[in-house]
Amino acid sequence: MTQKLHDNERIKIQSNFLRGNLVEGINDTTTGSFHPDEVQLVKFHGLYQQDNRDRRAERKQQKLEPLYSFLLRARLPGGVVTPEQWLEIDRIAEELTDAGSIRITTRQTFQYHGIFKRNLKSVFQELKFKANIDSIFTAGDVNRNTICTSNPEQSELHTEVYELSKKISEHFLPKSNAYAEIWLDGEKVLETEEEPIYHNIFLPRKFKIAVALPPYNDVDIHANDLNFIAIIENNKITGYNVVVGAGLGMTHGDKTTFPRLGDDFGFITADKVMEVAEAVVTTQRDLGGRVSRSHARTKYTLETHGIETFKKEVEKRAGITFAAPGAYEFTERGDRIGWVKGIDNKWHLTVFIENGRILDFDGKPLKSGLVKIAKVHQGTFRMTANQNLVIASVPESEKDHIEKLARECGLIDDGTSEQRIDSMACVSLPTCPLAMAEAERYLPSLTDDVEGLLAKHNIAKDHIILRITGCPNGCGRAMLAEIGLVGKAPGRYNLHLGGDRIGTRIPKMYAENIDETTIVSTLDELIGRWATERTENEDFGDFVIRAGIIAEVVVAARDFHA
Repeated sequence: MTQKLHDNERIKIQSNFLRGNLVEGINDTTTGSFHPDEVQLVKFHGLYQQDNRDRRAERKQQKLEPLYSFLLRARLPGGVVTPEQWLEIDRIAEELTDAGSIRITTRQTFQYHGIFKRNLKSVFQELKFKANIDSIFTAGDVNRNTICTSNPEQSELHTEVYELSKKISEHFLPKSNAYAEIWLDGEKVLETEEEPIYHNIFLPRKFKIAVALPPYNDVDIHANDLNFIAIIENNKITGYNVVVGAGLGMTHGDKTTFPRLGDDFGFITADKVMEVAEAVVTTQRDLGGRVSRSHARTKYTLETHGIETFKKEVEKRAGITFAAPGAYEFTERGDRIGWVKGIDNKWHLTVFIENGRILDFDGKPLKSGLVKIAKVHQGTFRMTANQNLVIASVPESEKDHIEKLARECGLIDDGTSEQRIDSMACVSLPTCPLAMAEAERYLPSLTDDVEGLLAKHNIAKDHIILRITGCPNGCGRAMLAEIGLVGKAPGRYNLHLGGDRIGTRIPKMYAENIDETTIVSTLDELIGRWATERTENEDFGDFVIRAGIIAEVVVAARDFHA
């Protein structure tokens, strides 16, 4: 018996290559929202429909519809923009969004929050015609923004992987003219269109690609469907290891869903990257599940059909045979905050942006400060997959001036701890419709608590990879943290422990559905044990496994799962 496909499959097929009734929806001024079908379609154009959940009750009492607005995520492979582009990005945020902020995302790009429907076309057009930036395929069932290592020191090699990330992104863009027609007032296509890679069914679910440059795993390869890990010999990239099927999302209460590490298929030479990338994407297109959205990512396709079956199909389609994996080592994944000098003799300043949120805060006018820097900066800005920003390629003659401006607006703060730098959260409430608990708004106070615990146990200079997601979908990459909190309900979280520093181990459930007070008391005990029982230089995630803390709990409570 054939199972019924998920309704999203109908929406895609009937959309006329992602057009649907979007034009009619944009012109409908009686509501701030789109029809449910079009709510799904706008994702392919880079939009998420949201509403302010803090104001739902108030609006309902006033007999008003929810305060709908949109999140727009830019397509920015590799995360690089010029100062001129940054000034336009800032202006658009100020003039056309209700939030007024710019948020650097874990996908190495930026997004706007609080765009009302009446301003959508203006935002699209201003971005494209003033900043030469689009948002096509940054969401939806397609290859999303391609990310790469943002390490500023290996300038020559970074340029190579950056250019590759752009090439991959361009290769998987749609052939359809729908985006230009709908948002940019482009000429309508009258002839029949084709999508040679996606067909009219697109992919079963979102697809993420990353390019990593060892020894840095700043792109978290085990959060992506497809990863290319550069193999370096004599300071040259000889090719890439291909890691497939990683992903962090899961569904509470559904033990058939789970975070998963990727499988290393093996080594390919650099000239075969595009063929292999397309082969992996089209294999997932044809073999991936389309019945349950919860089981549609590439990781479940590997589990269903088998790793070797998937791998052989990729080899067949790409016309290659994977060689044995090349040797590499990851030693870091966080961003190096502060100044470093690249091999190009230019200086690169990586600044910490808490939660990636760029706004003028009390005592820290980050947004206006970056405008001042953009007006004099001669290099580029690089966004990182850890929500930070690199002010890159600063000549020696401008270094002191850039530092002065950065300090004045709080972009350089000598009081920022390593613990705060190693903490990350997704947006969550009040706008994300999937959010079950706070994340971005909870992280600063939780970090304060963890800093206090480290000081209490006389290890204030130590730090732990700490991440929070407001739901189990994994946007904050909590399931690759040493301490990962996953939202379960307002004020309540599942606590996962035991990830490693380099992002190659998934933490396991330690406590389920606990409140914020219990989180702190639990961490107090565990950090206290770490401080007194650890071996020399033993990280927290390694300690909780060696000490049997995770194993003891998993055996004692079988309903706790990773």
